[in-house]
Amino acid sequence: MATTTLTPGHLHIRFTAAERMWTRRQQLTVPLTAVRDVTTVAEPLRLARGARSGLTVSGFVKIGTWGIFGGPRQLVSARAGQPGLHLTVDRTATGYDEILLSDPTAPTIAAAIRHAT
Repeated sequence: MATTTLTPGHLHIRFTAAERMWTRRQQLTVPLTAVRDVTTVAEPLRLARGARSGLTVSGFVKIGTWGIFGGPRQLVSARAGQPGLHLTVDRTATGYDEILLSDPTAPTIAAAIRHAT
């Protein structure tokens, strides 16, 4: 599962070795100034939509990039049964319109991001 770390001005997302194969990146640093909205979601798997480049095990896991042929471009690392973060971000700063992550501490992270922005 991807790990998230909040520092002054940035959200750092580090992907596991298995996730790196599907996301094609080791980490992503999101400037907090690029965050347009942050919400917690009970089932982040349901929010990934569109054509994809990544891994899908229907109903269990989605990892990779969704929306590659149109619609919002989403970076996804989501698993069933775990709460998650849904970040709407500035595409020019991150390369994505949305980021969906499973994280057991999602409510705490979302509150910290809201407080920092």
